Amino acid sequence: MSFWLQHLPVLPIITPLLAGAVMLLLADTSRYTRGAIATVSTLAQLVWAIALLAVAGGAVPGVWPDGVGVYLVGDWPAPFGIVLVVDRLAAVMLTLTAVLGLATLTYSLARWDRAGVHFHSLFQFLLMGLNGAFLTGDLFNLFVFFEVLLAASYGLLLHGSGVARVSAGLQYIAVNLVASFLLLISIALIYGVTGTLNMADLALRAGNLTGADRMLFEAGAAILGVAFLVKAGAWPLNFWLVKGYGSASAPIAAMFSIMTKVGIYALLRIGSLLLPTGAPAAFSLDWMFAAGLATLLFGGLGLLATQQLEKMVGYCVIVSAGTLLTALGMPGVTLTGPALFYLISSVLTTGAFFLLAELIERTRSFGANVLAVTLDAFDLDDPTSVNRSDDVVGVAIPAAMAFLGLAFICCALLVTGLPPLSGFVAKFSLLSAAVSAANESAPPMDAWILVAAVLVSGLAGLIGLGRTGIRVFWASDDRSTPRLRVIEAGPVAILLLLCVGLAAGAGPVSAYLDDAARSLDQPTRYIEAVMSAQTVRATPGGS
Repeated sequence: MSFWLQHLPVLPIITPLLAGAVMLLLADTSRYTRGAIATVSTLAQLVWAIALLAVAGGAVPGVWPDGVGVYLVGDWPAPFGIVLVVDRLAAVMLTLTAVLGLATLTYSLARWDRAGVHFHSLFQFLLMGLNGAFLTGDLFNLFVFFEVLLAASYGLLLHGSGVARVSAGLQYIAVNLVASFLLLISIALIYGVTGTLNMADLALRAGNLTGADRMLFEAGAAILGVAFLVKAGAWPLNFWLVKGYGSASAPIAAMFSIMTKVGIYALLRIGSLLLPTGAPAAFSLDWMFAAGLATLLFGGLGLLATQQLEKMVGYCVIVSAGTLLTALGMPGVTLTGPALFYLISSVLTTGAFFLLAELIERTRSFGANVLAVTLDAFDLDDPTSVNRSDDVVGVAIPAAMAFLGLAFICCALLVTGLPPLSGFVAKFSLLSAAVSAANESAPPMDAWILVAAVLVSGLAGLIGLGRTGIRVFWASDDRSTPRLRVIEAGPVAILLLLCVGLAAGAGPVSAYLDDAARSLDQPTRYIEAVMSAQTVRATPGGS
């Protein structure tokens, strides 16, 4: 294996770490330099993610025969050392993170990166935490990367000014600190019983536990599951999400749309490894199915109840979390591939929608503009300031209202699952898989409940978003045409075009995701790859 491929799994972590650290050393006046470093770093992460996507998918023969790559940090063998593990699922999540990160970073370069300090460094540390959470092969480092991305998100959520943002930020911080505390307790319990935190080794040892040890392990796993559900935005632990995401600046709220998926990823990853050993109650499918249905119902009701666009997008995030939890709570592997397709589509959609919501907000009077909360604090309204509000990057686009209206319609179609975009393909494949599962392995009643819940939530989204669209674009006389820049409208358009491309290439994408689902259903490949990984010193020719 070449040197480049050998160290490829660690590059998505090293790259944002170095970029963020370097930018901390630069003066506040080096705005363009920091922006350039951040852009190059995020582009590099996208390149690494696509390379891992190809290698994990078998595009480079002979590198990872089973589609699982293991990187031994410090050259210590598992389970004694830190391991990074790349399979199809991890590669998909890395690519999704890099795509969304590049779009939101580009959007922020117009003005939002100046509304506070250390924006670019915090953004890179957020990417580092997300990448690490998807790559890590042990529970303690999952906790570490969770804390890295959360610490960065605290600063980014408070980026700017305003009472609402500070209030929502404090609530967000308090809830996530409690969840992190629960996560740490659960990890301590599991380590005390099993003597390991390596996920592969844990899967081998958990099935042999009996008596009091098994009860303690079940308790630790239950606490672990609750902590992940808080981070996944599951009801009733998601009371913080809508206010927190709705109060964040547009690029940060868009980036947060993938953070709830980290909790779902952790439930899926750990649950798949523990399933052959008799998964603890916290990771049982029945429990996840019920939590998903409750979350889906809560999100649908929220879409009907609220009229603020930012909050509506927050409820769209909750609906997507509920849909994923419900689908992944069905037995078998039939729904896992379609659920992953839905995950990709929903993250791209809600990310674009958060950015679009801020652009639509500018059509209101200046006093109601979201940007107004930062004007006094950062001198963005001072005509003598180099950072005045109209000093933005890029060229204004023509037909701004037409763009906003068309983009809003696309987002509404994607959220509700109407044709012809990827939202329809995702929901149709999900419902088709549920019906097929009802005839094979899944309980028929559960499958039809899933179908009904998804359709009803889509109807609720159609009513809520349709009402909001009429109010914003047709029923208001005090709207003004905003001056949109290419650097702001471009990321929204690109994310929506990716959804179009996702629908056009649904066949190859679904095939790749089905392979990822099958590998999750056969965790022995993952376990054997981790436990049999050789150190460089043990490899012939190694030193």
